[in-house]
Amino acid sequence: MGLCSLILDVAARDAEALSDALLEAGAQSVSVEDAAAGTDDEQPLFGEPGASALLWDHSRVRVLIADRALIPALIALTRSVCGLSNDPPLQIEEVADTDWVRLTQSQFDPIEITPRLWIVPSWHAPVDTAAINIRLDPGLAFGTGSHPTTQLCLRWLIDHVSPAVRVMDYGCGSGILAIAAAKLGAAHVEGTDIDPDALEAARDNAERNQVSVRWSLADQAPEGRFDRVVANILANPLRLLAPALARLLAPGGELALAGILVSQREELIQTYAPHFAMSVYGEQDGWVCLQGIRR
Repeated sequence: MGLCSLILDVAARDAEALSDALLEAGAQSVSVEDAAAGTDDEQPLFGEPGASALLWDHSRVRVLIADRALIPALIALTRSVCGLSNDPPLQIEEVADTDWVRLTQSQFDPIEITPRLWIVPSWHAPVDTAAINIRLDPGLAFGTGSHPTTQLCLRWLIDHVSPAVRVMDYGCGSGILAIAAAKLGAAHVEGTDIDPDALEAARDNAERNQVSVRWSLADQAPEGRFDRVVANILANPLRLLAPALARLLAPGGELALAGILVSQREELIQTYAPHFAMSVYGEQDGWVCLQGIRR
């Protein structure tokens, strides 16, 4: 028998405790939403990161269950947790069978970075077999090729990788930038990340693309050995990483930084100025890619 959804309207004070109790009692998942959503009584809530969760005065609890035999017990549990004398108003909706893998895959199509370079999900056929095609399965790591910061870095690599250079992808995620550097002909490529799951996804993607990349945790990256370093992370960690990224590069080596909003550009340029002669490589959709030459 397929999944179904049990929908209950409860007071805000009860929603969180009820959600926890329902999950412990065998629910597949529980979500809470505004019972008045889409009406004039809809209640916008705005919270700050790290603050306690906010809930609507009239909260709708949506409970996904795989076994309909659980429904009477879950209703009784709701009465107990919420202190109700009668069964709460409820609805039961069928959940259509869905091939979730196919649905997820349908969201990722081949991406043309330039006519020379395409990002192709592993389940798609290449659009242009004569181009450089990076076959990618994002797995648990960031980096599908769709984000502007990734595309900016890929274009930078196209312009700066030649057969003689050694490249480091710092914060490699899915490994897309390191794999691109290898496919573009770099002499030696390494990728590093603080997340072991990212390194596992990156290794799988490198094997799929039949390229040789050395992967390591960030604290194991060798210093002073690279001609090109690309770091597509975010502005806050990049502020702290300036000395470390400088140590990775040989004198005269070149750096690309991304994950930076246009409004953060000048601050990052000043942060890296003691180590690099900095400039703007490109902008896309409010994001900027900076480049620098090691002093």
